[in-house]
Amino acid sequence: MERKPELLRNVALIGQGGSGKTSLAEAMLFNGKSTTRLGRVDDGTSSMDFEPEEVKRKITLSSAIHHCDWKKNSINIIDTPGDYNFLSDTRFALQAADGAVVVLEATGGIKVGTEKVWSFADEQGLPRIIFINKLDRERADFFKVVEEISQTFDAKITPVILPIGAEENFAGVVDLIRVKARLFSKDGSGKTDNGEIPADMEDSVAEWREKMIENAVEVDDDLMEKYLEGEELTEKEIEETLLKGVRSGAIVPVLCGSATLNMGVTLLMDLVVDGLPAPTEKPAR
Repeated sequence: MERKPELLRNVALIGQGGSGKTSLAEAMLFNGKSTTRLGRVDDGTSSMDFEPEEVKRKITLSSAIHHCDWKKNSINIIDTPGDYNFLSDTRFALQAADGAVVVLEATGGIKVGTEKVWSFADEQGLPRIIFINKLDRERADFFKVVEEISQTFDAKITPVILPIGAEENFAGVVDLIRVKARLFSKDGSGKTDNGEIPADMEDSVAEWREKMIENAVEVDDDLMEKYLEGEELTEKEIEETLLKGVRSGAIVPVLCGSATLNMGVTLLMDLVVDGLPAPTEKPAR
């Protein structure tokens, strides 16, 4: 089947070792129906880590490539090493990418490996999305990691969703653009259902949504003027301006979930196809 270049997304998954990049790639492949089961690194069933040494050591030693279809687009996934000894492979792989997903642990925050791969993405001028993984694990803290990211990187770090619950109580997210709760299925299917925003989150949602809008309007002078004059912005205006900022690299959106449980991954895939550029939008090398 012919692939139109404007419907392609070449995206690299980057981050420190153990952040869950390969598990995230497996969930994306499963959701896009490129695989029929959710591959797992721990039990050696991953499609991306297929070399015997990778299966044995349970880490990615060299970049692997696979693809899946999503919302009429085709996503080419480049799963890169996070181990410090193999980061040269990650650096080379980013030359084939048009955008990157930076995978972080909700339990561990930022380490040297993340700072290193972030600098590689800077070298290539890649727009990126941050996915805070392992929200279901003990000591997971979304807001602590967001604060650490903001202090570490010189970028407009912009959460576009907030988690509902944490650790074993992680149940879903609040979409800050649409102000809706999305509750996750825990059966690994990746499905979500609409729900009610918890009453104790209403103030937090309002505060973080305002921060998101403030970052988004800086991308568009006309919208900035409208916002400063106190006019109400529509959901469409906010979303379109935010996506424009993501595509240009002016805004780095933050999402969260659990790759091994396939929670929050479909929302990430939506943003990859809507917010990251196609090869036709990038200048010739």
